[in-house]
Amino acid sequence: MSDNPEVARMVRLWVQKAENDLTNATYMLTMEEDCPFDTVCFHAQQCVEKYLKALLTWLQIDFPKTHDLPELLLRVPQSFGLQEHLAGVSLLNRYAVEARYPGDWEPITREEAEEAVSLAERLRAVIRGHFTCF
Repeated sequence: MSDNPEVARMVRLWVQKAENDLTNATYMLTMEEDCPFDTVCFHAQQCVEKYLKALLTWLQIDFPKTHDLPELLLRVPQSFGLQEHLAGVSLLNRYAVEARYPGDWEPITREEAEEAVSLAERLRAVIRGHFTCF
């Protein structure tokens, strides 16, 4: 962890982007009809991706330019206790591609979208608990 002001600034920038994704996801779920569940899931995945990148930035651990959540999670030291969330992260991981592009995917349901947002909110809370710059 760092007391470096530039690191703290970058962490805040990652967090702000993650919060924007979560805001988009939760707001879209309020739509009764025509809710774009794929987009909700994409923003939930993006929220977690950006929180993981914020944490890695805070810890000053290099990470590749990737949307692969398990790969990012495995870079976080085990002492942070995030590995127990690997199943949830893996579930969200598919939305980085499936939610954005046409393909031979099953349609995403409201239930799946609600679960994706719930996972993002849980991981957000766990990760934010490790920051001292907020």
